[in-house]
Amino acid sequence: MKKKSLKMKMMIGRKRMKIKPGSLQTDLSVLQRKSSENVMENEAFREFLRLREGPLDSLVAELNAEVTKLIDCTSCGNCCRSLMINVSTDEAVKFANRINKSLSEIKADYLEESIGGQLVINTIPCHFLAENKCTIYADRFEDCRAFPHLDKPGFSQRIFGTLMHYGRCPIIFNVIEELKQRTNFTRQ
Repeated sequence: MKKKSLKMKMMIGRKRMKIKPGSLQTDLSVLQRKSSENVMENEAFREFLRLREGPLDSLVAELNAEVTKLIDCTSCGNCCRSLMINVSTDEAVKFANRINKSLSEIKADYLEESIGGQLVINTIPCHFLAENKCTIYADRFEDCRAFPHLDKPGFSQRIFGTLMHYGRCPIIFNVIEELKQRTNFTRQ
């Protein structure tokens, strides 16, 4: 009985703490400035999370879902302007077939291949970005579909990589800031 009431209190507390649309920061210049200002704070937060007991995946996924609903990625497009995107050979073949080109043509026009065979889009910003929108959205690559990777398991093990994008992605920035509040992290 006691466990159930504690769980209910936690759920009620979360419902009261819904993220308000106007409270989100989406200005990229502010994100970049705060990213520089918050380096030490974010490092302390990373250590705080490392020492915290219990998984964070469900809370991070919940925050990601809340924040993602409130942010229009097409008004930003910064990931497409600043990330190196990995492409699997299968994805490259599917893309080549979709636009009626050979894999060799796709590699020559859009991809680079490392000595180890890893394919990446060969330009930053991405070839397929036009007016902050992906021109191949329905067929975009898995690396694009999955970004910012906040719904994947193992958040605690990926926090370093996530914080690398803190000043780049409004979703990550706002999820991290809300996570600081919901975990009762004390700012330095």
